[in-house]
Amino acid sequence: MMLWSSPPAQILPGSKPNPIEIGGRFERRLNAVMRERVGAIFGSFAPRATLAEVAELLIVDDDPAIRRMLERTLAAEGYRVRAVADGGTALAAAERSLPDLVVLDVAMPDFDGLAVARRLRSNGLSVPILFLTARDAVSDRVAGFEAGGDDYLVKPFAVQELLVRVRALLRRGRDLGRELAHRDLRLDPLERQAVRGGHGIELTGRESALLELLLRNVGRTVTRAQALAEVWSERAALPSVVDRYVAYLRRKLGEPPLIETVRGVGFRIPR
Repeated sequence: MMLWSSPPAQILPGSKPNPIEIGGRFERRLNAVMRERVGAIFGSFAPRATLAEVAELLIVDDDPAIRRMLERTLAAEGYRVRAVADGGTALAAAERSLPDLVVLDVAMPDFDGLAVARRLRSNGLSVPILFLTARDAVSDRVAGFEAGGDDYLVKPFAVQELLVRVRALLRRGRDLGRELAHRDLRLDPLERQAVRGGHGIELTGRESALLELLLRNVGRTVTRAQALAEVWSERAALPSVVDRYVAYLRRKLGEPPLIETVRGVGFRIPR
């Protein structure tokens, strides 16, 4: 491949070439051409816009250090982030421009996270809500979900877990209400009802969420870790709980079997 098409430097008859000058010209030209070539090559592989690049997140936390950490971490992932310090400001921000996800601290003075979530739901806003809190009792988690939360992350938490949960909630929010279908199976995620072969199937919340996850990944293996992160909020949940719920689904979905086991990895619904 030719690196450039310009003619070589002319050397006058009877003169001696200056190796330093020629070498300098060669190096400058080579660097310029390589920059053009590299830009052309890698420019063609530039990533397309992703969900992260268009999703807007609202962070609500009264602790300045945590708020800055969340803002920087999520902005570094490509999200558009707004960060506020109290519940009243959060409600006003959500009314001005509805975010794709709210990351909401529970324990805030005056207007706490549970009150914010209840107000958002009473106003008819279905934006996904991820609660952050140091409270890890079952009663606290139940209160969070009853207030309208979609997920619950206990402090201190690993950044990677935060990012996984954010991505999962954004996917759910993006596709909320869409009926999923594969072969003779249909699932309504909102109603938690499935139909297979013309027969209705009642599902629990966890069964519906797990089946939804499998249907959104038809042909791909869903690992136990992925299922725990996206379906179960309890950090103490064991991988065996995924196997148990897959067994429940298999029993309810009937024959022929729809969910395959990928030994040592997880489960999948084949194409």
